[in-house]
Amino acid sequence: METSILLVDDHKIVRNGLRSLIEKKQTLKVIGEASNGRDAIKFCEKFKPDVVIMDIAMSGLNGVQATKQIIDIDSNIKVIALSMHSDKQFVIGMFKAGAYGYLLKDSSSEELIEAILSVVRNQKYVSQKISDVLIENISSNGNKNEVDVLTTREIEVLQLIAEGNSSKDIGELLFVSPKTVDVHRTNIMHKLNLFTIPDLTKYAIKEGIISLE
Repeated sequence: METSILLVDDHKIVRNGLRSLIEKKQTLKVIGEASNGRDAIKFCEKFKPDVVIMDIAMSGLNGVQATKQIIDIDSNIKVIALSMHSDKQFVIGMFKAGAYGYLLKDSSSEELIEAILSVVRNQKYVSQKISDVLIENISSNGNKNEVDVLTTREIEVLQLIAEGNSSKDIGELLFVSPKTVDVHRTNIMHKLNLFTIPDLTKYAIKEGIISLE
């Protein structure tokens, strides 16, 4: 039985490379590609792939937030993060969102295939470097992250603000009025105790909501 896979990355050359590697395994089939989180969500709503290979640092809607919404659509979909980032906030964020695996982009093709086959068997998969990050987090005091006080929509709005979008632009993208966006921005500022756009942007970078790559 074939395992259906969706590739999500904002670089076409990366998607092409992944497709070539994955389809060398006869039981694996790439059934779609998406260049951003919103398109990935739409694809999962319609086609329900078995596995999603998810980049994290994407504009508009990052991989963490896209993963949360995909898992809400169907908790049987297995998301594997494939990222250049091994920082704690990215790793923990993806697993909190419901990801089943986490690999770095410098992983071997053999490890990528192993990760896919593992999550299909309902076994979580992490590379050794990522395992070290998770162990460090478990050993820490486990204080709640500030970003946890924000709703999913507020995190979406925060990312779009930090990427330089106006209230009008954000409203058009999220199908809400600019006034509603302004309300979200005000709520975000009060929850985080940050009251300027530069401060919100710095916060978004620190928490891995946007990336400087």
